[in-house]
Amino acid sequence: MRMLPIALKSLRARWVSLIGAFTALALGVAMMTVMLLGLATAMALPGGEAVVSLVAALGTAGGVSAFVSAFVVASTFSYVVAQRRRELGLLRLAGATRAQVRRTVLAEALVLGIAASATGCALGRLAAPRMVRRLADVGMAPPDITLGQQNWPLHAAFWTGLLVALSGVAVAARRAGRLGPLDALRTADLDAGVMTAGRWFWGLGLLLTAAALTVTALVTDPADLLHRKTYTVQPMVLISACGLLSPVLARPLLRAFTWLPARWTSYAGRLVRGCASAALRRTGAVAAPVLVSVALTGSLAGALETVSAARTAEARSRTAADFVAVPHTSSPDAPSSPDALAAALRAVPGVIVSPTAPTELSLIEPDGTVVRSEARTADPAALATTARLPVLKGSVSALDDDGIVLPEEWGRTTIGAPVRVVRADGSRATLRVAAVLRDGLGDNGLYVTARNGPGARVDRIEIRLAAAADATTPDLLRAAARPFGTTVATREEWLAATAPAASRIAWLRTVLVLGLALTYTGIALANTLVMATADRRRELALLRLAGATRAQVIRLVTTESVLVVAVGAVLGCAVAAIQLGTMHAALALLGVDAPLAVPWRPLGLVTGACVLIAAPCAALAAAWALRRRPVTAAAR
Repeated sequence: MRMLPIALKSLRARWVSLIGAFTALALGVAMMTVMLLGLATAMALPGGEAVVSLVAALGTAGGVSAFVSAFVVASTFSYVVAQRRRELGLLRLAGATRAQVRRTVLAEALVLGIAASATGCALGRLAAPRMVRRLADVGMAPPDITLGQQNWPLHAAFWTGLLVALSGVAVAARRAGRLGPLDALRTADLDAGVMTAGRWFWGLGLLLTAAALTVTALVTDPADLLHRKTYTVQPMVLISACGLLSPVLARPLLRAFTWLPARWTSYAGRLVRGCASAALRRTGAVAAPVLVSVALTGSLAGALETVSAARTAEARSRTAADFVAVPHTSSPDAPSSPDALAAALRAVPGVIVSPTAPTELSLIEPDGTVVRSEARTADPAALATTARLPVLKGSVSALDDDGIVLPEEWGRTTIGAPVRVVRADGSRATLRVAAVLRDGLGDNGLYVTARNGPGARVDRIEIRLAAAADATTPDLLRAAARPFGTTVATREEWLAATAPAASRIAWLRTVLVLGLALTYTGIALANTLVMATADRRRELALLRLAGATRAQVIRLVTTESVLVVAVGAVLGCAVAAIQLGTMHAALALLGVDAPLAVPWRPLGLVTGACVLIAAPCAALAAAWALRRRPVTAAAR
């Protein structure tokens, strides 16, 4: 039996249902193309910190885009094959072997994948210049940036899309080929055996992998869970596991959501639950875009808020000063110099004044490599009083002109060990370790005395009240600082003004990573709903013949789609909760008492957007599917 002509005829006959798979793949490849072209353009720019940041952001966005498109496309193509079990059963009944059925399905996927991938590459090539210009407009890229002429992004996106399409179909085609003709016909209207051995293996395997990675990081390096690369990649593993296990996870959620409606209504609640539970493949395909949207939004936006809140909490816990003065920078000889301000504040009775200044200090590794870093100069005794540094070994008060205080991450954890440094003026010295600080969120810098920070200018003066202070001391401090044009702020005022909140660039990176992915998943959700509902013409016609009105059937389909969206949203929230919970555990191990930041607003907006997309799309698709007379549609 020649299967290629059959495959081509099948594509022409089923173009309405297959156009959904074509759209999902074409848009997914377009999204990958846009990101990869932007990445190639950024990699060709001259080096610099801004370029490195842009490359990292585009690389992350490209990885997220590839994952999202692969996840949605594989789910969609697998469902398309599952829809055709009756047709494939007829082929088996007509004499086609299992291998011929598999080859037919793979040939259809190959033809559809080539057309969709080529279309996606063309669309991505047209949209990429607009994205590059937008990056320049918001300040993430140089203003004169232009799209490069590299071809490798087009090849990478095309072949990735084709591979994803064939992979998504291969498993379903193998499963369809194993069925006998009568089995395929008998189970065509009811999903049975959805959880295959392979699906259990990969689903549980990914779940255990995510757990192992998390536990390993918590035990060995909790700070790694707070890095952007980790909290971007780790949710993908959980999302894949939830997607594979969705038939098991969706059934109890469907029962829970419809428990009250099934008792309050005569038949509608039970019918909605029955339709969604009987077609778990359709439920999984519709829930997949919602799952990935909500999970990525909650994980990435929540991670950004969590790290920001943790930095604020860390700064609060490590500041013991009662007041802080920030001097105006001017020439050292001016009467309003920071040194003169510090002397005036010291003249106020009952206070301890600790001026600190930033300076550049490079550490020389044992192999001779020079590593540049930022340090602060401070008076050891005053610093020990006005700061609560997380000391692991040694003592801050032991710091002197021959000593250095440094974080544990530098690997010099032996008190008294020599450390070769290069000062800001280029001079070299060998200092000894006076104290080792516990690693935090990357803000634990180096501390040296003023002698090892030549040219350093005081930019912060912390003041702590001593036992001799009284109610007039704050007024005396403000009066002493007034001639220098400096305001003495309370600890809370200073923390509020300098809280290390998420920067604008950090939020722009998050928007870049999520923006196209969320747009794509929204389109994929609408596309999957239309495709799935259009294929239910016979089922909906039977409901009409059973006595349901046209409006009742449309309400049934719309309610079912909203129910499935709720299932996907709950699974996505579970992934985000696990991710944010592991980050909070890492912060606890690092000694940072930070609040658990839950991005309720982004989660609500994304879930609401999914509902607003699903409800009208399902209603319109159901109305279109009911356009024929029920008797005619049921006989097809």
